[in-house]
Amino acid sequence: VQLQASGGGLVQPGGSLRLSCAVSGSTGNGYAFGWFRQGQGKEREFVAAINWTGDRTFYTDSAKGRFTISRDNAKRTVYLQMNSLKPEDTAVYYCALGPGSREYWRASEYGYWGQGTQVTVSS
Repeated sequence: VQLQASGGGLVQPGGSLRLSCAVSGSTGNGYAFGWFRQGQGKEREFVAAINWTGDRTFYTDSAKGRFTISRDNAKRTVYLQMNSLKPEDTAVYYCALGPGSREYWRASEYGYWGQGTQVTVSS
């Protein structure tokens, strides 16, 4: 199983980016996705998660109201729409795939990870 993240870049404060993460390989059905990020010198932190059917989504407090996670199972892809970006959102963003867990915020609940995509919010 491989995850390929894309869509990062440099954006001004207040701007938007849409991250994508495509899955390849044999996964079966029923898996959940998560997005995590790691700023320079910081620990990796949870950003958002979505269940298999897409009807349950979860966000860290700083992402609520600004970020939207979604998925397209036919395309085996998860998205993270990020609006009203702030300099503190600057980080490498990682997508992750796991079986689905009540503890969706824990990185240890995800067995597969993408390579990360850099998001830089700066004027």
